[in-house]
Amino acid sequence: METNLFDINGKVAVMTGACGVLGSTIVKYFAAQGCKVVLLGRERGRETGENLVSEIKAGGGEAMFLPTDVLEEDLLIRNREDILKTYGHIDILLNGAGGNMGPANVAPEQTVFDMDLDATRKVFELNIIGAILPTKVFATDMVERKKGSIINFCSMSSFRPLTRVCGYGMAKSALASWTQWLAGELAIKYGDGIRVNAIAPGFILSKQNRSLLTNPDGSLTDRSHKIIGHTPFGRFLEPDELVGALHYLASDASKGVTGTVMAVDGGFNSFSI
Repeated sequence: METNLFDINGKVAVMTGACGVLGSTIVKYFAAQGCKVVLLGRERGRETGENLVSEIKAGGGEAMFLPTDVLEEDLLIRNREDILKTYGHIDILLNGAGGNMGPANVAPEQTVFDMDLDATRKVFELNIIGAILPTKVFATDMVERKKGSIINFCSMSSFRPLTRVCGYGMAKSALASWTQWLAGELAIKYGDGIRVNAIAPGFILSKQNRSLLTNPDGSLTDRSHKIIGHTPFGRFLEPDELVGALHYLASDASKGVTGTVMAVDGGFNSFSI
C-alpha cells in the first residue's frame, strides 16, 4: 500500500496569530485535515478564539485556544506546558503573528526623514522577535523528538522593497533570512527531521492593509491598481489559496525541503514586463 505523504491526521499544529482573517482560515483547514490545532492569540481576542474553537469542534475537529503574547517568553512557556499537558507533543508550528502599523510607513507626502522610529521598532519586534521567541519555546519539543515542521509567514516585501511600507518590508526580509539561517542551524545540530520554511503570501485584502488598498467608499486605490497590474492573475488572492502550500510544508511530502521561502502570489514576484 502506498503511503500518503500528505497525511497530517493526528498531528498537533500550533499557530500564533490564529484569530485573524488568514489565521482563522488556516486553523480551520488544518483541523479539517485531522490536526489537533492550538490557536494562540491576544487576550483581547479571546472571544474570537473561543468562537473559532467552538466552530471547529462543532465540525468534529479538535482545538483549543490559549491567550498569549509572542513577545513574552514566560507566557509562551506556560502555553507550551498547557499544550504538552493536553496533547503530549508539538508537530507543526505556524508563526503567523505579525503585522504593520501606519506610523511605520512613509506616506507619499513624507520623506525618509519623517520615519517614526518608535513605530518602526515595534514593527520589527512583532515580526522578528515575535517569530524567534515562539520558535525558541515550541521547538524544544521538536528537538527532543527530532521531528517537526516550522513555517514562518514572510511577504512579497521579503523579496524586494515596496514603496511606503519601509519598516514592515525590512522586518519581513529579515524574517526570510532568519528562516534560512534557522533551517541550517537545526538540521546540522538536531538532524534532518526538523525543517524550517516560510510562505510569502501575495496581496490579500485584510484589516491590516485595507486602508492602503481601498478608498473610504470601498473602491480600489491607485496602489491596488498597480499591484493588480503587476500580478499575472489580475486579482488579489483569497486566504484559502494559502492552505495548500502550508499543507505541503507541514507534511512529509516536503520532508526534503528546508530553508525555502515559497511565494503564493498569483505570479507577482516572478513577473516583470
